[in-house]
Amino acid sequence: MYKQRTIEVAVGIFMAAGLVALFFLAMQVSNMGAMLDSDSYKIQANFANIGSLKVRAPVKLAGVRIGRVETINLDQTAFEATVTMRINQMYAKIPADTFATILTAGLLGEQYIGLDPGGSENYLQNGDVIERTQSALVLEQMIGQFLFNKAGENNLETKSNAQ
Repeated sequence: MYKQRTIEVAVGIFMAAGLVALFFLAMQVSNMGAMLDSDSYKIQANFANIGSLKVRAPVKLAGVRIGRVETINLDQTAFEATVTMRINQMYAKIPADTFATILTAGLLGEQYIGLDPGGSENYLQNGDVIERTQSALVLEQMIGQFLFNKAGENNLETKSNAQ
């Protein structure tokens, strides 16, 4: 009786530890574990096309995550996406002429914003807007252009062979 009770308690503790570990794993995977609030500042960038960029997507500089995408809105006058990023305060010396690009992690991975620092002696401050941006490369558009170009090449070959 005593031995069975000990086994049941041990299994219960093991299950509880497993659930706690699963919770922390879920927080890390969903990017909720490292939300930046008090010790950060906001910057914005406008993009013609953000592809499948999502809120909470990473913002990286030299491959290092320095912040997160906080909001994505549509500028109804310029018809561009306005992306607000929250950058960790310990990365406060980002040059004002930094270039922002929407990149993809892997071939079909999640999209993130990559910052490429410029050479300005002035730094981005809370509320600043990054002027130099490059929109996302949308896979469907690239495939469509490739097929359109191939069809055009085949059409030219057919015309030249007919003459």
